[in-house]
Amino acid sequence: MVRHVVATTLLAASVLAAVGAALPARAMPAHAIAMHGQPAMPPEMVEPAYANPRAPKGGRLVQGMLGTFDSLNPFIVLGLSATGIRGYVVESLLTRGLDEPFTLYGLLAQSVETDDERTFVTFNLDPRATFSDGRPVTPEDVVFSFRLLRDKGRPNHRTYYRKVKAVAITGARSVRFDLTGADDRELPLILGLMPVLPRHAVDPDTFERTSLAPPLGSGPYLVTEVRPGESLVLRRDPDYWGRDLAITRGLNNFDEVRFDYYRDANTHFEAFKRGLYDVRVETDPGRWASGYDFPAVRDGHVVRATVADGLPKPVTGLVFNLRRPVFSDPRVREALIELFDFEWLNANYYFGAYRRTGSFFEGSELSALGRPASDAERQLLAPFAAAIRPDVMDGSYRPPVTDGSGRDRDRLRHALETLAAAGYRLDGGVLRGADGTPFAFEILVGTKDQERLALAYARMVRRAGISAEVRLVDNVQYDRRLQTYDYDMMPFTWTQSLSPGNEQAFYFGSTAADALGTRNYMGAKNPAVDAMIEAMLAARDRASFVSAVHALDRCLISGLYMIPLFHLPEQRIARWKYIGWPEHSSLNGPLPESWWRVAP
Repeated sequence: MVRHVVATTLLAASVLAAVGAALPARAMPAHAIAMHGQPAMPPEMVEPAYANPRAPKGGRLVQGMLGTFDSLNPFIVLGLSATGIRGYVVESLLTRGLDEPFTLYGLLAQSVETDDERTFVTFNLDPRATFSDGRPVTPEDVVFSFRLLRDKGRPNHRTYYRKVKAVAITGARSVRFDLTGADDRELPLILGLMPVLPRHAVDPDTFERTSLAPPLGSGPYLVTEVRPGESLVLRRDPDYWGRDLAITRGLNNFDEVRFDYYRDANTHFEAFKRGLYDVRVETDPGRWASGYDFPAVRDGHVVRATVADGLPKPVTGLVFNLRRPVFSDPRVREALIELFDFEWLNANYYFGAYRRTGSFFEGSELSALGRPASDAERQLLAPFAAAIRPDVMDGSYRPPVTDGSGRDRDRLRHALETLAAAGYRLDGGVLRGADGTPFAFEILVGTKDQERLALAYARMVRRAGISAEVRLVDNVQYDRRLQTYDYDMMPFTWTQSLSPGNEQAFYFGSTAADALGTRNYMGAKNPAVDAMIEAMLAARDRASFVSAVHALDRCLISGLYMIPLFHLPEQRIARWKYIGWPEHSSLNGPLPESWWRVAP
């Protein structure tokens, strides 16, 4: 391995000298790259701590998915892509170390190089890397994938990859990206996570169309069976090139991985009870408390556990679409937040299992909730002081708390006063604007559980004379309406990491508000949010980074972009006992790739 890295470096250097290229001094090749600090695992690592290198190989894992799919291409806007293609079938240059906030280790690329300013990044491909048809992964494939995704991929790919000034093949196995002017320290890592597609098997002219043709990749599994909207079967590739890599040791233990799709939550649960799929993450506290009294649990064939991870809690809310005039006034949004009675809902619907979410990075060091702004945060936010609520700045903010009765008069009175300040008045039990138009909006939902929550909220706002109509649509229509922002209000969950980065612009940045297919579902266009994302991306050390994320959190909380809902403090997982997993769970929680089939 060392001989290969040295040879690759010398070859690349000779090529550059031959063409007279004038480039910055090269850094030494490294086995990994961290967003901040140094990688935790050394070059001579044996295996990740979250995997069991002695795990038996064989058997089948069946995963039950809620929803449907009509495409096997997860890299385009059109269609609903099946789970499992990314990672299992299509690999990237580098792969995450899942016990660290954001560190990438070599995969298709054996080593990575960058300078201190991160004005370039070079990936040196592993000479063993091949696609599943046996053809080698080449620098030409990397350049092809980059250009294809930059021009025709999902909005996040297009946004990030357009920051690259130039890309060049610099050796027999080396590709160099010129990042001059990007001013984005995360960009080398984003490029490291770029999926690498085979140029000999992908037609650029048809790439943007949905397709159910099994894709060709370099990953540990092959697509062997597709039943559109119903199931996807992957078989382990016996010739997988990366099976002996340290970073993959103890992973990908099943001979077959199957994804079965269910259209509604009740059918999904009943299928688990019958043993039709193997592991279930339970998100319904009521079902967890009373729904698991079935024979397989009583007999010990199904075991239950609560599992903690180190990530920020998922951010779930009823999202206001600020593209709709009805939600343009922040006072209106504040009143609608005030009318949400979490305490009553948690006690009567969810067995008191939930905790209220107040931060976009809840439950982690990145959350600003309950923390007074530091001097560094105040300096970042100084140009935008008017955009930050005083209680958010001093750390005293909490989501409104009711008396839990379901009829809190003080909260209702306060909400009506806030609405009155925004120009609304009660008239015969109906809240009307200055022009006499009744206050009404629609809540779009895609599941029965979401419908139940939305109907409860509709009853809450009815007390203030507001009409909220709940519209349940199928999964296909729901996803399409989300992609085109065709809703007034809808529930959504953002999953955050301990190293938020460019995806925050995709979630909350002003540019994303007008681009179809992003996750800026609220349509936020806030210069303060944009500036804090830029400060976060420019941070050179962890302390500066945390300060920037705290400042971003304060901007998002102050923006009143959603009715903050709730989260479970731990994951609740049920599994059939023939599925084994490592004693040590990763920082990111349980990983299906690390599970195995227990011998009978």
